[in-house]
Formats: sequence, C-alpha cells, structure tokens
Amino acid sequence: MDNFAGVLDHNVGRYPDKIVLTQGERRQTNREFLTRVNALAAGLRELGIGRGDVVALLLYNHLEFLEAVFALNRIGAAFLPLNYRLSPAEWEFILGHAEAAALLTEPEFADAVCGIPVPRKLLLGGSRDGWVSYEDLVAGHLGESVPVEPVGPDDLQRLMYTSGTTSRPKGVRITHTNLLAKNLGHIVEFGITGEDTTLVCGPLYHVGGLDLPGLGTLHAGGSLVVLRKFDAREVVDTIERERPTNVWLAPSMMNALLQLPDLSRRDTSSIRFIIGGGEKMPVPLVERIRAAFPSAWFADAYGLTETVSGDTFNDPGHMLSKVGSVGRPVVHLRVRIVDELGAEVPAGQLGEITLSGPKVFAGYWRDEEATAKALRNGWFHTGDIGRVDEDGYLYVEDRKKDMIVSGGENIATPEVERVLYEHPDVVEAAVVGKSHERWGEVPLAFVVLRAGAAVTAEELAAFCRARLAKFKVPAEIRFLDELPRTPSGKVLKRDLRSLPVIA
Repeated sequence: MDNFAGVLDHNVGRYPDKIVLTQGERRQTNREFLTRVNALAAGLRELGIGRGDVVALLLYNHLEFLEAVFALNRIGAAFLPLNYRLSPAEWEFILGHAEAAALLTEPEFADAVCGIPVPRKLLLGGSRDGWVSYEDLVAGHLGESVPVEPVGPDDLQRLMYTSGTTSRPKGVRITHTNLLAKNLGHIVEFGITGEDTTLVCGPLYHVGGLDLPGLGTLHAGGSLVVLRKFDAREVVDTIERERPTNVWLAPSMMNALLQLPDLSRRDTSSIRFIIGGGEKMPVPLVERIRAAFPSAWFADAYGLTETVSGDTFNDPGHMLSKVGSVGRPVVHLRVRIVDELGAEVPAGQLGEITLSGPKVFAGYWRDEEATAKALRNGWFHTGDIGRVDEDGYLYVEDRKKDMIVSGGENIATPEVERVLYEHPDVVEAAVVGKSHERWGEVPLAFVVLRAGAAVTAEELAAFCRARLAKFKVPAEIRFLDELPRTPSGKVLKRDLRSLPVIA
C-alpha cells in the first residue's frame, strides 16, 4: 500500500520548480516544500516520534500545517487536526482519548494548552520554555532526506474527531486507503489536473478545508492558495488576484459572500467549480450563486468525516432540474437507502442512508460499541434520512434525531427551511421540534433576516402556509442575529433546542 506522503516526491520528480503552495506573499515550489517536509520529518524522528504515533495540530491555516501533514505521514505517523474553536477542556479530552504523542500549536493557543498533559509540545512562531520551536527544528535538519515509510492498507493517515453534535466527539480512523480512494473519486468527478488551483478558505482541521478537494488537488499535481481564516472580502480579493479554479464553501461562508454589495462587479471567472453542501439549497439561492460565479459548476454535495467527505455531487446538468439533490456517488462508492431492519427500500421511499466502498473509515478510535453500531455487514450507517430517485440521485431529508414527528406525521426540517429561504428577506433559517401537549412536537423556526428587513413572524408564517401543508408550518418563528454553527457550516440544532422556551 502506498503512503500518501509519496505524492510529493512524485510531483517533485515531474515539476520541481512549480509553485504549489501560496499564502499571502509566501510561495513554495514542490522542491522547497519537499525540502522542508524532509527536514521536519527528520526533526520529528529525532524527538522519538515515528510509526503509529498520533500528533495533534492546533493551528490556524498555515503552510506549516500542510508541511506537518506530509512529514508525519512520511515517517508513518498520523496527524490529529484539532478544532481551534473548542474549549481547553474539549482539547484535553481529545488529546487524552487519542493518546497523542505530541502537540503542535501557535502562540495564540499556548497558554490554553500549557497545562494539558502531552509528552511533547511544539510551537510555531515563537519560543517557550520546555517547548520545541518548529522553526528551529526545521532549520536544524535542512538538507536531510527521510525515506517514505511503507504503510499497510489499514494504517492511519489521520485521526479526526467529529464536531461534537453528540455528547462526546468520536475519533474517526482515516487510513491511507480511505484518503487515496477519496482523492481518486474527486479527481475523476471534477477532472482535476495539475492545472487546477484550490482556494483553501475553510479551516484545514476540517475535511472541507483539507479535502474538498484540497489534498486531492495536490495529488493530481495542482496547487493550493491558503487563507489563514475565512473572510468574505479577502476570498473575493484572492480569487481576482490568484485566479484559483475551485473552492469549498460551507453554507455560512457562501451566505457571507452573497452579502457583499459589490460581488456582482467582481471577476470570479476563474472558478470552474464550487463544492457546497451541508444544507438543502433552494432555487433562489442556487440562482444567486450562479449569477455571482457565472463560470462555475455549483456542486451541491453530501459527505461525512467518516468517509473523508465528498461522497455525492450534483452534476452541472442538474443544478436546477434536480435542485435539492446532492447528486450521485463518486466512483467506487455505493449508496443504499434502507429501512430499520437494514433492507433496501424502493426508489423514492425514505430510509437511512448507508454507504459502502474504500472511502469508508476503518472505525472509531477506542470505541468498539460505536464502530459496531455504525459499520454493519459492509455498510456504514450514517444516521441520515434520505431517498434516491429513479435516476439514482440522492436527496438528504434529515438527521434521524432531527426529524419532527407531529401528530404521527413525519416532518423533514429541511423542507420547511427551504420554504423559509425562498422568502426574499430571509438570509438563514433553521427548524427544530418543539414539544406540544397535543401533537407531541410542532416545528419551531429560527430565522436571520437581511439587514434592514422588517418582515414579521406572522407574515413569514403566512408565506409558509401558502406553500406547505398546515402541520408543517412553524408554530413559532423566532428571529436571531445569527445561527449557531459548527466550523463546517452545519447548524447546531442542539444549541437551538436549548434556548429558553418562550411561552
């Protein structure tokens, strides 16, 4: 089995002087990238880190994040990307659960993690007593060469913890096989070549920023342009300046871009595809995206951390004719909709989405019970509810736990959200179930309005009544300044449910 880190050696052999990484004024060629990766790999090995070890990365987006990914894989170790928005207590749980051998971070987080027990701590961009300087470690080993460690098909490429919409995040074991299958799927789906450049504006600790298509672009010999953090105006400025060909945008990121007053006058023509996903896209929103990015295929997508994400994509010919669909699966991945007994259901019928193929993860870290529940008879049971139409297009209707049962009727919350999004004054919408003495549950909607809008809850409810069955119309509509979201852009409905009840 090939180690993913060997991709860099291959690319250096083909185009050593090609600029492959860009961040601001920084530029790295393939040769420079490999030189620094080799130096870091040698330094890590000198610290006693090697095959089978897990090293955590608590960083904003830096070129050094990518250096660490390749260096750790090069020596047979795995990386653990940490969500920098978590609390120190959550970091401590993950680091302990993962049995991390080391932690690489930057000064902004150093105080918060200094008391967390980790065998070794490395610091990027500064110095601290008892910590290893990243820059000194690389500088001390420049010119050294470290061979790529052979790996088996089940060896870890990384360990990623789910974003914690459940009580405790689970460690997802992603192997080199999983990553290579994901890269192949995306390279084939989008026709990615060495001429492509991915703009990375989402966090690298998340599969969106790192893998959609990110590492797949590097695999194909392409380049990355990296932003430290997402900023809507900087994204558009970078598109005009660097001319990337593709980008992943979470729903909240896309919304922020669409709110820019001068977006229609900016040159976005270099973007040939945008990967979306995370929420159902109403026709008006898709049309606004197409107007803002006239050369782009907006690929509405479905994926999970457990599959390195990017499992299905809606194709260019069906962006509007099958709006709301997340498309068909990538090569070597199968999708099946099953009932509660695990039997496949007919086209058009709702059931649980299950996935099978080499993209699917190896199981949860130190959690046999959760692994056995998720992986059954060769299929990953996602916990998502969906249907497949006669043409094989997937529609994701809801999470099992988010489905509202009102008077015996199932209400898929994205259906209600989609109608709310069609109102011209609604920027964001999320719907959850609210306890009801008679019906068990009724829909409760949370809405973010565009600046200056004066629409009332009663007017929005009337808008919904004209478009939905009576039992699907929100019984209550609350207005918020913003929706709580995970870094990947998914709405934290758990947080919405916990807001104080309004009598």
